[in-house]
Amino acid sequence: MSEDQQVWAWRHPRPEGAAGRCIGAGTDLPVHWRRAKRLARRIQATARRERLPHCIHSSPLRRCREVGAWLRRWGWTHRVDAALLELDFGRWEGKTWQAIGQAEVDAWCADFGAYAPGGGEALNALLARAGAWSVQTPALVVSHGGWMLARRWVSEGRPPPASAADWPAAPRYGQLWRLV
Repeated sequence: MSEDQQVWAWRHPRPEGAAGRCIGAGTDLPVHWRRAKRLARRIQATARRERLPHCIHSSPLRRCREVGAWLRRWGWTHRVDAALLELDFGRWEGKTWQAIGQAEVDAWCADFGAYAPGGGEALNALLARAGAWSVQTPALVVSHGGWMLARRWVSEGRPPPASAADWPAAPRYGQLWRLV
């Protein structure tokens, strides 16, 4: 994979108020301004070192968009794109995992790809959305752990996961992955 065909994807910084809750596309949590600025500086340094374009694509949610806003202040182009959103958890959004209930979580885990948790979006739909996302590369992105996992999964040509046990752990907050 050549560098000009890559997507340089950073997971957003740790958002405020996410601990112990189901957080997806329908929960727009803020991120502390220092965390957003710190990640924007790291992206800026990477772009300078690797001679990448000064254009950042981000999810419209604040935890991603606020990083892009810092870069825009420094002269970058910032493009907000709903295709970069996290999985939509429907009526589960913002609830604690305990409030959702073990029976519903078990139903999702048993049919991990096709089940739409909380009536939201099935993982198969996220896989399709992440795999179809296309812009001129190299592209720099601030998105979510689920989107990054889905993009990597599809680029490796893997079939949808049969169960939750097949799905890997999300990248750390602020972590960079180079994707196809």
